[in-house]
Amino acid sequence: MGLLAAVAYLFYESAIAFFALLPFGVWYFLRWEAECIGRKQREFQEQFREAVQSISASMRVGYSVENAVKETKRDLSLLYKEDAAIQREFTHMVRQIYLQVPMEQIMEEWAGRVGQEDVRNFVNVFVMAKKSGGNMLGIIKTTTEQIREKLEIRAEIETMLAARKYEFKVMSAIPFGMIAYMKLSFPEFMGILYGNLLGIGVMSICLGIYFGAYMLGEKIVNIEV
Repeated sequence: MGLLAAVAYLFYESAIAFFALLPFGVWYFLRWEAECIGRKQREFQEQFREAVQSISASMRVGYSVENAVKETKRDLSLLYKEDAAIQREFTHMVRQIYLQVPMEQIMEEWAGRVGQEDVRNFVNVFVMAKKSGGNMLGIIKTTTEQIREKLEIRAEIETMLAARKYEFKVMSAIPFGMIAYMKLSFPEFMGILYGNLLGIGVMSICLGIYFGAYMLGEKIVNIEV
């Protein structure tokens, strides 16, 4: 709302513009929400990798899958807080194990709740291997390596783009700063851009160009792995 108020004032100096721009505020909020969800999903991928590694280590020393999950829950308690996503998931899985729910069903329900590709792929192969008597340790090891490689590639890309993302944020704020400076320093010069159709048209074109440049910049600096 504050951002909308700033845009309405700097570009149109009108309360009507604030209400006219409300759809863009909703759009921006939804994008911000999606960004937060994406950040949580990336955190969960790292947690999932730790969990799979712990399951693999437990199974290598002779634990069954059910006991490996229980042991992994203890290991995760040392790494993450109880409100962490992976903690909640494994707490639920352990409860289901004590209720004698089949491991295949537990895993499939987990993949359905989480809805992440890495988890879904792991569970699909895990269930097939368990039903057919495949190499469980090999499957878990392969999954762990694939997740590790993906996270390493993402970390390298984020490191390379960190400076560019900071520059992008600074450049995104500069147009607002320039307009605010002109309004404060030369109010009579900027006055002709407000309160008339020609000025509204010019400022709308400028805002449209800024919006297009912002979207292009986001596509450049945000690379999904």
